[in-house]
Amino acid sequence: MLTNWLQPRWEYLHHHSMSDGLPFERCGIAEQDGQIEGFIHFEDNPTFNYLQIRPGHERATDDLLDWAQSHLGGRSAAIGRKVLGLYVSDWDNYLEQRVAERGFEPQPDTVEEHARYQIDKPITEPRLPDGFHLQSLADDNDLEKINRVLWRGFGHVGVPPAEEVDHRRRAQQAPNFRKDTTIVAVAPDGEYASYAGMWTVPDNNVGYLEPVATDPNYRRMGLGKAVVQETLRRVAAEYIRTVWVGSGLAFYQDIGFSIQNRSRLWIKGLQAR
Repeated sequence: MLTNWLQPRWEYLHHHSMSDGLPFERCGIAEQDGQIEGFIHFEDNPTFNYLQIRPGHERATDDLLDWAQSHLGGRSAAIGRKVLGLYVSDWDNYLEQRVAERGFEPQPDTVEEHARYQIDKPITEPRLPDGFHLQSLADDNDLEKINRVLWRGFGHVGVPPAEEVDHRRRAQQAPNFRKDTTIVAVAPDGEYASYAGMWTVPDNNVGYLEPVATDPNYRRMGLGKAVVQETLRRVAAEYIRTVWVGSGLAFYQDIGFSIQNRSRLWIKGLQAR
């Protein structure tokens, strides 16, 4: 069961340009006798938050919810008012009860999913169209090509901003980011057509897949599947046995990932402060 954020998700957040200027001082930590019992935090917006509790220290839950109601929350354009949002995992009956008692209401249409690939058998060798090949960033780490495929792959239009290149470089400085297991599919003209990033935590034999993107010009060619399969093959050779991705899309399920956790957004209206 996924009970907390994986370490690479923290690294991805704090090495991403979206974290610049965010008020992380508003996050709350519960501590007792020098031990952290829990943490309430946000990713890119203090309106919507996450609660992590050390197993056996559920007593810290109410203190952190009190902190959140005093220090977190904000106006949501989609909801049209000031709210405090909290994602609650479907399996976390205790937290669901606590937020319901405080007047939070579930938003059934706002769900985060996490899927897992369990490496317990050989991984299918990727197949590519003629003229394409796979390589890792250890083979060639062209930041401008990375910038282009990620910019276009995530739905942005126009020429990728040049300043984003520095953001791509910054992301690669995270401790657990792996150039040698991050894979790109290279088109016949040399451009990067698809990208699959990989982060690993060897002490736990865990990998984290993020981000995955394919240039719109090269979709429906099997390239996204190929780069994911190749990075899975490479980490499997290093005894990584579990790889997570923060998505439940059918694309990942078709490769062999299975959804393990769903977190639903609960919100509570706040008075202006």
